[in-house]
Amino acid sequence: MSSDSRSERERLKEEYKAHYRKMRDIKERASRAKKTQNITEALRNMDKSQMLDTFDDFLYSVKHKLASVEARVDVAMEGLEDNSSVKERELDEEMRKSKAKDTLKQVKLEMGLLYKEIEEQAETIKVNKTIGSGEASEGVSDSKSGEEQ
Repeated sequence: MSSDSRSERERLKEEYKAHYRKMRDIKERASRAKKTQNITEALRNMDKSQMLDTFDDFLYSVKHKLASVEARVDVAMEGLEDNSSVKERELDEEMRKSKAKDTLKQVKLEMGLLYKEIEEQAETIKVNKTIGSGEASEGVSDSKSGEEQ
């Protein structure tokens, strides 16, 4: 009998477990249904005009912030445009100065070549310089005078 009572006890134990599981599921469904009912009731009882007013206030606030941000962007862009025109003017000025330096350098180079040509012509016609260092012409005139003697 002990094996029959033990098996009977196990069978009853399994029935109780199944019964408790069903009870727990039913309680959970009832709880969810109650929450759904409460939410539905709260939505029905809401003051729609107050909600619309709140939404309108929120929408106005968003539009105001958007306009403010757009204005800041416009001001910043104007500042960038001003800075770019100033930078452009500075670059133009630097280019003019650079071009002037190059032109001056070219003129000096041409004058130096011209000076050398004048020196060469003076040497060919055997003229002593009265202006300038005259080192190159003295050496040339000394060597020429040495040849003449």
